Amino acid sequence: MKQILRLGRDPIDKILSRTDATLDVSDVVRGIIADVIARGDDALYDYGERFDGCRLSALRVSEEEIADADLAVDGEMKRIMRRAADSIRSYHSRQLRSGYMIADEDGVILGQRVIPLSRVGIYVPGGRAAYPSTVLMDAIPAKLAGVGKIAMTTPPGRDGKVAPVILAAAAIAGVDEIYKVGGAQAVAALAYGTATIPRVDKIVGPGNAYVAEAKRQVYGRVGIDMVAGPSEILVIADGSAVAGHIAADLLSQAEHDKNASAVLLTDSESLAECVAAEVERRLSVLPREEIARASWENNGKIIVAGSIADAVAISNELAPEHLELCVRDPFGLLPSIQNAGSVFLGADCPEALGDYMAGPNHTLPTGGSARFSSALSVDDFVKKMQYTYYTRDALALKAADIAAFAESEGLSGHARSVTARCGE
Repeated sequence: MKQILRLGRDPIDKILSRTDATLDVSDVVRGIIADVIARGDDALYDYGERFDGCRLSALRVSEEEIADADLAVDGEMKRIMRRAADSIRSYHSRQLRSGYMIADEDGVILGQRVIPLSRVGIYVPGGRAAYPSTVLMDAIPAKLAGVGKIAMTTPPGRDGKVAPVILAAAAIAGVDEIYKVGGAQAVAALAYGTATIPRVDKIVGPGNAYVAEAKRQVYGRVGIDMVAGPSEILVIADGSAVAGHIAADLLSQAEHDKNASAVLLTDSESLAECVAAEVERRLSVLPREEIARASWENNGKIIVAGSIADAVAISNELAPEHLELCVRDPFGLLPSIQNAGSVFLGADCPEALGDYMAGPNHTLPTGGSARFSSALSVDDFVKKMQYTYYTRDALALKAADIAAFAESEGLSGHARSVTARCGE
């Protein structure tokens, strides 16, 4: 059974540690990106055959394939996806913002325009698994923002086809173009463009270590949402929590992959012991036991703190991707939470609710980056352009100050560009 750590007894470094089992794939990814730049579509076809096990006849998904997928997907599943899309759309529509203009009586006009990006690339993991929820979460905010074209890349199966449920989700979300390309080569194609895939302004979406590294390397050429790592969940629970529910929530993230982490912070010794036993019991009947067990044994933690306030302090240090507050008064605790990607309040709000149906985005900062970054939102798909207008008289009122400031920095040319207009 899992060893229980105790705040004050066990070293704080052990309590705060994160397992970093990420492979160093930077050189491999650099080579793939260079190859795609040099050979374009030919490189994409070759990598598809090498990594996906299929030789494609075309990179872009055809309208016929999309129509066939719509017929192949169960009507109930499409209903569920549309319902989820409605929730996502409703939540994210509140994030829309307008620009502003400030005009004063001295002939000064200042303002900001909010402009949607022209082209965005969405990466959706695929191949052996299908994640239509990622399609909805990434594409719907882009559509709401007014992005001109949304291009989606996803690896095909060995049959050379994209899972029908992915294509159906793309249709529901309003994706404009879909390409059968995965891995670092997809990121390279979106960043630099090929004969078939036009380059984009920004790339969003999760992926494996190769995708994450490729996004890191192309940043600057294009924008990215974040460099995502393994999935995380942290649960803060008091004695009112149900051990079976907490254990189930911890395993909901442990089953993602062997590098995922699941952590319980509690002030209750008895709850800690019960959750440890419940995790073991539930692991034995979980279909993805092998993955979840490796994650739990390598990265899982149960930590007993002296108080819930102490648990919150540890949570704020860890800045988890997903944070559940399974306490008697979650709304009372919420103001003390400073660092978390997404917070789930109360005993009946499992993280899986946020993955699929609630509406807030599930593309979240990982690895402690919630200290300085946020969930994917409409803001990720717009840019803000500021503007300034001064009349000559308005400029004259500030000319002396501007010139003095510029001269203090040794930039006489700056100063003279102002004084030239105001009687040198």
